[in-house]
Amino acid sequence: MMDYPFVVFGLSLLLLWLSTRLGAFLLRKRRGLPEEGRDDLVLIMSAALTLLGLLIGFTFSMAISRYDLRKNYEEAEANAIGTEYVRVDLLPAADAAKARVLLRKYLDQRVLFYTTRNEAQLLQVNADTARLQNDLWTAVKTPAAVLSTPMVSLAVSGMNDVLNSQGYTQAAWWNRIPVAAWSLMFGIAVCCNVLIGYGMRRAENEPALLLIFPLIVSISFFLIAEIDSPRGGTIRVSPQNLTSLAQSMQSN
Repeated sequence: MMDYPFVVFGLSLLLLWLSTRLGAFLLRKRRGLPEEGRDDLVLIMSAALTLLGLLIGFTFSMAISRYDLRKNYEEAEANAIGTEYVRVDLLPAADAAKARVLLRKYLDQRVLFYTTRNEAQLLQVNADTARLQNDLWTAVKTPAAVLSTPMVSLAVSGMNDVLNSQGYTQAAWWNRIPVAAWSLMFGIAVCCNVLIGYGMRRAENEPALLLIFPLIVSISFFLIAEIDSPRGGTIRVSPQNLTSLAQSMQSN
C-alpha cells in the first residue's frame, strides 16, 4: 500500500477523521467534560501531539535520506559505466568493440530500470540486466586470462565497479521505511485524533473542525509515502546522469 501515496492519503484521512468522530462520540456519551478534568486532558493531548510531530519529522527525515541515497547511486552508476566505457580501450581491439556494444545495451537497461513503472516490464529489465552482466564479465574475463597485464587488470577492475554499482542501487531501492514505523505512526495519530475529538467543547456544532487535523496529518503521511516510494509516487529519481551518458555515447 505504501507504493500508492494517494491510497495512503485517502485511507489515513478516513481513518483519522473517524477517530476524531469517535472521540466526539465518547464526549457526548459522557455529556461533556468537567472543567477540572480538561487541564489534565490538555496536558495529555500536548504530550501526544508532540510525540506525533517528532515521529512524523523523524520518518520524513528517513524518507529524505533514502531518496538522496537513490540519487547518489544513480550518479555513481553513471560514473562507473562511463569510466569503464573508456577503460575497455585497454583491451584488444575485438574485445574492446564487443564490450562497448554490451555497455551501451546495459546502459539502456539501467535507464529503463529507473523509468519503468510496469511490474512485468521491470521483471524483464532485471532479467536482461542479469544476462548482460554475465556477458560483460565474460567480455573482460576472456582477454584477462590471456593477457595478464596491468592495463587489462584496470579494465577488469572497472567492470567490477559497474556490476557492484548496480547491486548498491538495487539495495537502496529496497531500503524503505519499515512497516513497524508506519504502524507506530498511524497508531499514535489515531490516539491523537481521538483525544482531539474528545477534548472539543462543541464538536457536534462544528463538524468541519474535526476534519482539519486529520487532513493535516494525512497530507504529511502522503508526502512521506511520495518520497519513500521509488516507483509509486510522482517524486522519483530521474536517471539524468545515465540519460546524459547514453546521449554522449550515441554521439561518439
